Amino acid sequence: MMNLKKICSSVLFFFICLIASAQPLSHQQRQDLINHKIADLISKMTLEEKVKQMVHHAPAIERLNIPAYNWWNEALHGIARSGNATVFPQAIGLAATFDEELAYRTADAISEEARAIYNAAIKNDHHLKYAGLTFWTPNVNIFRDPRWGRGQETYGEDPFLTSRMGLNFVKGLQGNNPDFLKVAACAKHFAVHSGPEKLRHVFDAEVSKKDLFETYLPAFKTLVDGGVESVMCAYNRTNTEPCCGSKELLVDILRNSWGFKGHVVSDCWALADIDKGHQYTKNPVESVALSLKKGVNLNCGDEYYPYLIDAVKQGLVTEDEINQSLTILLRTRFKLGMFDTGIPNPYDTISTSSINSSPHRKIALESAQKSIVLLKNNGVLPLKSNIGYLFLTGPNATSIDALLGNYYGINQSMITVQEGIAGHLDPGSLLQYKQGFLPDRANVNPFDWTTGDAKEADAVVVVMGLSGNFEGEEGESIASPDFGDRLNYDLPQSQIEFLKKLRKGNSKPIIVIVTAGSPVNMTAISQLADAVLFAWYPGEEGGNAIADILFGKVSPSGRLPITFPKSLDQLPAYENYCMEGRTYRYMQEEPFYPFGYGLSYTKFNYEDLQLSDQLIKKGESVKASFLLKNKGRVTADEVVQLYIKRESDSIATPLFSLKGFKRVNVKAGETVTLSFTITPEMMSIVNNEGKNLLESGKVTLFIGGALPVQRSLDLGMSKGMSAEFEVK
Repeated sequence: MMNLKKICSSVLFFFICLIASAQPLSHQQRQDLINHKIADLISKMTLEEKVKQMVHHAPAIERLNIPAYNWWNEALHGIARSGNATVFPQAIGLAATFDEELAYRTADAISEEARAIYNAAIKNDHHLKYAGLTFWTPNVNIFRDPRWGRGQETYGEDPFLTSRMGLNFVKGLQGNNPDFLKVAACAKHFAVHSGPEKLRHVFDAEVSKKDLFETYLPAFKTLVDGGVESVMCAYNRTNTEPCCGSKELLVDILRNSWGFKGHVVSDCWALADIDKGHQYTKNPVESVALSLKKGVNLNCGDEYYPYLIDAVKQGLVTEDEINQSLTILLRTRFKLGMFDTGIPNPYDTISTSSINSSPHRKIALESAQKSIVLLKNNGVLPLKSNIGYLFLTGPNATSIDALLGNYYGINQSMITVQEGIAGHLDPGSLLQYKQGFLPDRANVNPFDWTTGDAKEADAVVVVMGLSGNFEGEEGESIASPDFGDRLNYDLPQSQIEFLKKLRKGNSKPIIVIVTAGSPVNMTAISQLADAVLFAWYPGEEGGNAIADILFGKVSPSGRLPITFPKSLDQLPAYENYCMEGRTYRYMQEEPFYPFGYGLSYTKFNYEDLQLSDQLIKKGESVKASFLLKNKGRVTADEVVQLYIKRESDSIATPLFSLKGFKRVNVKAGETVTLSFTITPEMMSIVNNEGKNLLESGKVTLFIGGALPVQRSLDLGMSKGMSAEFEVK
């Protein structure tokens, strides 16, 4: 009990300490002690020491036993930028699994490795960037436009899917211990932030109240309600106010309306943008004063120190305001167990044996298998593992970059597509590989044997597409002329021209595997290939997962978390943040591939949809029950999707909105009974003031394996079912 006695430095806590010495503290008593300890630490700091603790690279204060701490860490799809770690599929690939339980297990594995890395770093007295426990993950921005290079970091274009995947990811990261956070998660980038990358430091995202609360904010609210520890404010402005100095976003909505109690961190050097980029304030001192007053607790960058000290001297902020902000920050560190609270931290014993362990690799493999989307199959897949001669070509077949995406970790066992296929073929089968083409330019040597060799094979697999060099964040995508964005929807012409040469005079099956973190123009690929797999950036087990699907060990079950338009001509201007004409919810144009789409090696039938009621009162729920039958010979997963449609005379409503999904494994020939409960919240609509309303009238629901859209080309989707009921 000596540690508790040290904490009890005031008469106020004398009796609590006496009680603690006789019996365990209650949760509230522990919180009271922590609050007292924080107040005691702050009271002993100088103004300069306080301010230095509010930047991401906080120095040690040895006389107060406060260790140095760097708040900056990333874990988008595994521990990033910190050496050896399990590399899971990129976030957009995880979204394509439509599996929220898998999102939880993935994040739980990541947080296990995070603790192991942190424990090892502390043991070696390392306090470096990317070695802490505060992870600026997940990215729950809406992937509203396929041109955005960072869309790969998100869970797609739908607010409901993003909310569910993001919430479970946060729960997996933070753990369920009542006294300690396993790690601290962060919902970013708040808010209305999805490109253009080149303009993010000066851009004003103008958005209506309806679009704000219907599309851009729901996932953030879900994560706040779920207890996310941190929120990161974005670089851009939203409706004239810089996001890191916004009264509407940070005060009115986040703190006052939603009751957020955690800390707000700025995107890195976003506070410098307030005066330099947005020219919203006159100088850095005014910028930091604005941000502090609006609730930014932590500055990723170098603006708070020294400019907050100048702001105090000029009377723009008070030291008491700094104390209040620092209190919130220190509370996060106490929750993470960085200071003695008198009880043991169970996460301190996690060892480095968990890093890229066999159980974690199995989760990475499962995630990759479930993320891969079969876009086309004329019957050539699955291949037989004893095929006579398989020809493999394309630069992404051997590319590590094609597995990674952005914000990635590394390890010594990354399985490329070439390695995965080689490991799945039976002895005696011939496998040959040639790169065939350069990823972004025409071959210099016009004399090429590849297409001739391919014609001798029993089947050809072409691995093409993009990597993080072509799309991602500004400054990182070195092959992008548009700061990481993709203003050209097409794949590089060299790739398409090679595919045309391969197809010419060749009747052998051609299977195309595309790696990318965003939609691409699939017109030519769909015409030239017999089968198409969209693999995203599938992580360290990507090669094995792709091979499992190619050879039928696993039936493909991924679904598109974003619409694939036919061309960018179908979309509004990139800089326009209005949702009209965007995503499956408001896009009137016929897409090339719809949201939620993906094929299987079997055929599912949806039958006998029954509603518990046809007429209900406001506030009541409706249960929809139905049968799902696997009519094929292959046991497989089906991603069952529930969409709701509401119409209003006075408010523009989405064409359809995803309101539920279930991933179900159904044996060959088996029929299962499933149900959804449609709650009043699911039937509500958002009015022009951003308020949720439950109106009387017809409710249309659709249950099926993909979004209910009409398309001139039959995509082979399972046919779903519709039903209607009325709210009076």
